[in-house]
Amino acid sequence: MTRADLVTLRRDLHQHPEPAWREFYTTARLVDELETRDLDGIYIGPEVLDDNRRGVPDDEEIATWRARAEQAGAREDILEQLPGGQTGVCAVIECGPGPTVGLRVDIDGLPITESMDNEHHPASEGFRSKTEGHMHACGHDAHAAIGVGVLDAIIETTNAGAEETQQEAGNNETGFTGTLKVFFQPGEEQIVGGKPMAASGRLDDIDALFAVHVGLDHPSGEVVAGIDDFLAVSHFEAEFTGMPAHAGARPEDGDNAVQAMATAVQNLYAIPRHTDGATRVNAGVVSGGTATNIIPEHASINGEVRGETTKLMEYTESKATQVLESAATMHNCEVEMTTAGRAPSATSDDILANIVAEVASDNDNIDSVMRSDDLGGSEDATFLMRRVQQNGGVAAYIGVGTDHPGGHHTDTFDIDEASIGHGVEILTNAIITTETKLNTPE
Repeated sequence: MTRADLVTLRRDLHQHPEPAWREFYTTARLVDELETRDLDGIYIGPEVLDDNRRGVPDDEEIATWRARAEQAGAREDILEQLPGGQTGVCAVIECGPGPTVGLRVDIDGLPITESMDNEHHPASEGFRSKTEGHMHACGHDAHAAIGVGVLDAIIETTNAGAEETQQEAGNNETGFTGTLKVFFQPGEEQIVGGKPMAASGRLDDIDALFAVHVGLDHPSGEVVAGIDDFLAVSHFEAEFTGMPAHAGARPEDGDNAVQAMATAVQNLYAIPRHTDGATRVNAGVVSGGTATNIIPEHASINGEVRGETTKLMEYTESKATQVLESAATMHNCEVEMTTAGRAPSATSDDILANIVAEVASDNDNIDSVMRSDDLGGSEDATFLMRRVQQNGGVAAYIGVGTDHPGGHHTDTFDIDEASIGHGVEILTNAIITTETKLNTPE
């Protein structure tokens, strides 16, 4: 695909944002695109996911999103390969003997209503989200386009369409020799897609893995060669159950679930910090009650805890559990807790970060290179990174700067579409260079 084609793909995906386990149109659109290439494997849905998935919506909601995708033009034969919202794709190209290199990009959107302001580029140019209440507010549409672009660039630079005998001879002196796997991962925003993809077995032969994100408050023309200090995160849902009663006539007969919830919220923010590093807690969504004259029987908290390390996250998580249970006991209620999504911390390996810094420094479109930076947030690419590292491979998380009006996760977020090309160039050259620098036996 040309750079203009990649922008067109990105804009198409931008118009059809889908949250975790509902990425039907996105997956089908990518598979439809990938099938036009001479690839050695396209693995879809259940073929790239472990059976253990969190945060799966009910059957009715899955059916609604699937129908929406079909109405938008998604191929039915591909949708049939995504049962129960098992979305995502892995594309594989074999370019002779050598290491197996992976690239992970995420593909899901966010529950945010996109701006209609004429100063918002997607609105003025006609590719604003067609799914009201959802948008690509974090650049995952660009990530998916970058993934396709890297595949194309590797095919082109290695003459993948040449005669089979040439490939068998490894006659790719100026290109990549080895196997490339591109993982189009669902469910990053809810921290639910990385773990089942990492556990699918598709990463177990990876020698080097790159993950990429655009923006992150870095301008167009800047590259971060290796992002570190991911905050480990755990999302929780707490459901409080009490006893209803008439608030005027017999308030003493009720057990107030909203009181339990409110006590928990206050005390969650009172969890002691830790000398070993940063911790975070947030009660992001709270709800409860049905009427002013009824003692509330039900209330809930959707929240999260984070830590500078996985151990610190687990410390905060343990304290949060204690707070929730104690608040329920105090108000004679019950509480049921569920872990909705979870991701560990991770560190980028120097060998890959150095390669990215080297190729970025040699790129005329890149103005500045940062050797490392702290993410300041969480990412479930860490599951894939750690899986590769635990198997003896190396991994790095790369930042490709893009000028973005508004912050990430806001209704005016957009990207500088030139950064798609920057990402393709940097990652392609890093993949080719990785093949020459990894000491992997043929």
